[in-house]
Amino acid sequence: MQSKPGSSKQKAVAAPSAEARRELEEQVAAFLKSGGEVQQIPRGVSGQTYGTSRHITIGKK
Repeated sequence: MQSKPGSSKQKAVAAPSAEARRELEEQVAAFLKSGGEVQQIPRGVSGQTYGTSRHITIGKK
């Protein structure tokens, strides 16, 4: 399949990114307008909970 002259892969990727960015901005605006709040989480804080390991171990114990 031949590409069109002057076309580039970056242009094909840019449009969906711009659309996704616009949709995200609209969703955030609606969230804030409805009374939602955005929390600032300090750097280094993890949302991972600690408990039993979810790693799969293959082999004999």
